[in-house]
Amino acid sequence: MKIQFYRLGILNEAELTFAVTSAIYKGKWLYVRHKERNTWEIPGGHREHGESIMATAKRELFEETGCTMADIVPICDYSMDDAVRKIFGRLYFANIKKMVQLPISEIEEVSLFDHLPDQLTYIESQPKLYEKTLIFIKQCNSISLK
Repeated sequence: MKIQFYRLGILNEAELTFAVTSAIYKGKWLYVRHKERNTWEIPGGHREHGESIMATAKRELFEETGCTMADIVPICDYSMDDAVRKIFGRLYFANIKKMVQLPISEIEEVSLFDHLPDQLTYIESQPKLYEKTLIFIKQCNSISLK
């Protein structure tokens, strides 16, 4: 799987079919576990018809974590190419302020980590998204992991 990153504004938003959000809550990294898996992933999902990519990120963050209030900012766009097809998405960062009970969804569990979990669902992409998020945070002096 080849992953390529793009600065915001390079791709047309219409090309973006999914959004994922690296999130911090109470100073820890937030990851979710799907009901059908024993591995961890960052919240995200596919864009619905007529939805902006930011609306996708906010909806998926709520559906998969119960987040009702967060500062959400785009980091970059990226593509994943498995030699059959190339798909495009946007990576966001969220500093979550408030969460409610997890809505009924495909997510079984939400957990907080000090760093990237060992057992990842998408082992080829998630470490790269994590590193991209860390670089973004370092560049934004106003963001604190505490």
